[in-house]
Amino acid sequence: MNSQIERTPFHKILIANRGEIALRIMRTARRLGYGAVAVYSDADRDALHVREADEAVHIGEALPSQSYLKIEAIIAAAKTSGADAVHPGYGFLAENEDFAQACREAGLVFIGPSPEAIKAMGNKAGAKEIMLAAGVPCVPGYQGADQSDSVMLAEAQKIRFPVMIKAVAGGGGRGMRLVTDAAAFPDALRSARSEAQNAFGDPTVILERAIVDPRHIEIQVFGDRHGNAIHLGERDCSVQRRHQKLIEEAPSPAVSAELRARMGAIAVTAIQSIGYEGAGTLEFLLDASGEFYFMEMNTRLQVEHPVTEAITGLDLVELQLRVAGGEPLGLRQEEITFSGHAIEVRLCSEDAGHDFMPQSGRMALWQTPEGIRVEHAMQSGSEIPPFYDSMIAKLISVGATRDEARGKLICGLEQTAAFGVTTNQGFLISCLRHPAFAKGKATTAFIGQHREELLAQRTDATSEAALAAVLLYVTDPLAPPWRSGRTLAATFPLPVRVELDHGIHDVEVGRERDGGYYAGLENTQYRIEIDGVDGDTIRVRRNGHAESIKWSREGDRLFLLHRGVTLAVRDLTRAAPATAASTGGDGKVRAAMNGRVVAVLVKQGERVEAGQPVMTLEAMKMEHVHAAGIAGTISAIDVAEGEQVTTGKIVVEIEAEA
Repeated sequence: MNSQIERTPFHKILIANRGEIALRIMRTARRLGYGAVAVYSDADRDALHVREADEAVHIGEALPSQSYLKIEAIIAAAKTSGADAVHPGYGFLAENEDFAQACREAGLVFIGPSPEAIKAMGNKAGAKEIMLAAGVPCVPGYQGADQSDSVMLAEAQKIRFPVMIKAVAGGGGRGMRLVTDAAAFPDALRSARSEAQNAFGDPTVILERAIVDPRHIEIQVFGDRHGNAIHLGERDCSVQRRHQKLIEEAPSPAVSAELRARMGAIAVTAIQSIGYEGAGTLEFLLDASGEFYFMEMNTRLQVEHPVTEAITGLDLVELQLRVAGGEPLGLRQEEITFSGHAIEVRLCSEDAGHDFMPQSGRMALWQTPEGIRVEHAMQSGSEIPPFYDSMIAKLISVGATRDEARGKLICGLEQTAAFGVTTNQGFLISCLRHPAFAKGKATTAFIGQHREELLAQRTDATSEAALAAVLLYVTDPLAPPWRSGRTLAATFPLPVRVELDHGIHDVEVGRERDGGYYAGLENTQYRIEIDGVDGDTIRVRRNGHAESIKWSREGDRLFLLHRGVTLAVRDLTRAAPATAASTGGDGKVRAAMNGRVVAVLVKQGERVEAGQPVMTLEAMKMEHVHAAGIAGTISAIDVAEGEQVTTGKIVVEIEAEA
């Protein structure tokens, strides 16, 4: 070891991130004896990462640009708290060379690569130039300085459609658009730039030819200041929606030992060429013929790092901390071994059945399974704000084989209670069970190809509606409390209107003398016995089959975890009749979620067609276009660009054509 290498010891770490990211880093930091400081925005005042830290410093308002992206506020928080090191987490400023430089100038140890390395490899355009010079195969594209609309369109036509637009400072699918023809290019370019500016503070984009149905393979690398560099194998991140990963696994079912060695050697050579220190990930597209193309490098720890930890037995955050302190990696490539298989899913607050629309609100009940790793910062009563990423937890399973890991993860998801906010829990289970995924055949086209199957309605909707109606009846806070045993007399049937999975069912519910219940709908009578009602569990018996169901009741809403599926039930018995308002058929366009208006696409007096985009809303770091529900003339615009709106607010009004 070179004795001249400068050590950079530190004692207290400020974590410049939030939620499960901050808690994950905090856990390893404490195990190694470091103090942990959190930062928080107005929206995170009562967040779990704030309460779990040794101390926490307020850094600004709810929007990331006014808090977690404010470099000067985070540096000031480090100074105020006495922290002598900063861990950026993953996301926000983790790949921002200005932030790394500001830490250096403030005398703080930045737990990540140098500002020079971030600039060289964190910028997609710069990274491609380095890779091309090193002879690494790259996706054909344009990464020039001229960002004018006309030049970008001309370059896209040279590359040939379909073309991918990517933010140079981006990650997580933000600022990324797939464009299939020249006519759609201008709008896609504007939207990608806007999203990139809001997420990363940089609207610059590059263009790449879209590789058809590839696998998304990434190689985890580490370097230290002593010149050592290693790779820790690959992760397969092909199951994605909106270019954002949903399921990741290690190793990849499509990568052989020989291909792993080739891709790993290229990744190590690349980081050694720039003297890279810390954790990094090189991302590749792997086509059906086995050829691979470099896409980008993430100069940070990845969300999906737990699957690599699971099969290598290493703590990647610990490696980060040791490297940042000036220690050598202490690992040679030949010492890295891989054992078993690990799969991770991202549990997100989104509605998969409605184009993965992000959801915010209050988590009424949150319970996680035992036996698998769960990374989260949730608890019952937690608020999910609309300003940040929609991912609320990661569930990671490990098995001796891929099938064992997959089975454990399905069971873990089935036991997870996430009530109050719509999540993609059921969708993830469908993905894991799908034959294509089970056989290891999923590519980046997996969700697009199998979307209808993955979102298929369950076949027992009528039976579920009967059960839901009875449980609404039993848990009604205005009704007498449930008691077991026989009753003096049977009750007359009561009409109950139930909303379940966006469908409405009219059910007649009553109680029989023996204490059992009946529910009649669609000319079928269902008999249901209640064996017990506890704080969060109802024991139900149907046709001799007994089962326990997790439940939570909030007013007219009942949440159930039934056979691994979360059911959101609403009692519409006393509700007013539905109108055309929910679909915009009344001429009023309403915000589909809490978010910020980033673009008003029409003017008052303008004529629009049904389905024409009228406004773009940003929520949870993604843009969502809202369209006219009817044809007509814009009679009022009720919001301004930059305004924060709540779900259901009228944003644009349309006067229907005569």
